[in-house]
Amino acid sequence: MEPSITPFEIPSERANPPSAVKELAVGAAGGITQVLIGQPFDIVKVRMQTQANQNAIQVAQNILRREGALAFYKISTVYTTFHTLSETLKSHTNSPTLTAPQTYLIGGLAGLATSLISGPTEHIRIRLQTLPQTPSQEQTPKQKQRPGVVACIRMITGNGGVRALYRGQAPTMLREFGSYGVWFSVYEALLSRIARPDTRTGAEANKKGQIPTYKIATCGVLTGLVLWTVNYPFDVVKSKMQADGFGQHQKYPRMRNVVGETWRESGWRGFWRGLGPTLTRAVPVSAGTFVV
Repeated sequence: MEPSITPFEIPSERANPPSAVKELAVGAAGGITQVLIGQPFDIVKVRMQTQANQNAIQVAQNILRREGALAFYKISTVYTTFHTLSETLKSHTNSPTLTAPQTYLIGGLAGLATSLISGPTEHIRIRLQTLPQTPSQEQTPKQKQRPGVVACIRMITGNGGVRALYRGQAPTMLREFGSYGVWFSVYEALLSRIARPDTRTGAEANKKGQIPTYKIATCGVLTGLVLWTVNYPFDVVKSKMQADGFGQHQKYPRMRNVVGETWRESGWRGFWRGLGPTLTRAVPVSAGTFVV
């Protein structure tokens, strides 16, 4: 997948390290600035492409109301971090490419960076989805709606302070590290395999920019399926912790409490409960993400 970040060149000569560091910093700052400005528009564009009968204003309002402002920047954090770290490593190793373990590691580190955003935003989303709705006859239709993002944040911080927004952060970090490690390394491995010359037919290798769209989509689908199958247990643990109550109603103060109870109740199957719908969703989402 080609991240929408302006690439920057790493000086090939290493005789002047301060200059290389300066160029790297300037390039990273430029890429980050571009993403910060353009990412909200890109998120709206993609949602409009995948959701029918909604204009740009409606899509933006829905994202803001249901997911909060940070949702506009979650994905951009991954690609900005991955791009910056990969270019830094290439410059230090004087290599034009990364090995599979290096790609996995950098992808994982990029996932850790985005977990600072995905942790609280997913906590808020889960709360909004699980909060009970108790309408009465005296309430107006607007009052009968579920609480919005701001009210949800106030509820969470009112019960546990700002720290409560990061409930379930440990499994979130584990999931994001593993997920984005797989996301980048598996996709790159599949794409590189397609681009190799065919030793049986003697066909020349494809350049990555010339690979047919359907092959890119197929690589994306396979990557998404591997990603979720491997890392889904962390998502289960995270969701249970974030949907848990507060104070005396809290069942899972630690990640190990969730793991222990899930194992006692359902065994290993409990850690993959709900995987089917997740994989079904991952097919079009992963294919579309890499193609776009």
